[in-house]
Amino acid sequence: MSTLEQTLIIFKPDAVQRGIVGEILSRFEKVGLKIVASKMLHPESVFFHQHYEGIGKLGSRRGQKTLETTVDTMTLGPVIAFVLEGIETVALVRKMLGSTESKNALPGTIRGDYSHISFAHSDAQDVGFSNVMHASADLDEANLEIAHWFAPNEIFEYETVHEKFTQTKKHHKNA
Repeated sequence: MSTLEQTLIIFKPDAVQRGIVGEILSRFEKVGLKIVASKMLHPESVFFHQHYEGIGKLGSRRGQKTLETTVDTMTLGPVIAFVLEGIETVALVRKMLGSTESKNALPGTIRGDYSHISFAHSDAQDVGFSNVMHASADLDEANLEIAHWFAPNEIFEYETVHEKFTQTKKHHKNA
């Protein structure tokens, strides 16, 4: 069984508008995750409805009102989507992000370091929940989300310097 996985991450409009994408993206690269696809786009609400209703099932998890405010928030500006690849990537990315409700995210996690909103505040103000990023919840969701956001020819296979070094070390070890 392979532990090599791909997952989708989306920098939400608040992250793009704050200019923190590069700073956060480097955290994923520093732990050894490989970027295999990326694009900046400004999808219309129907695209996000397909994403959250058909794939992520947000409407069924948190209700229709939450779905609508999330879609409204996601369409406030451009987003940047990436496919990351690595060992047990889905779980690693979720751990690095921290709790979905930013006020509960631990310091050192991305949401703990870059956002602080609570569900209660979002609900009381009747505004969308801006927590910097979206990431696939599990491997099945990752596969569906990646197919929704990227065509197969937009996802690249290549070898990083780290991978080349690891293969060279393994080759010498067996010689």
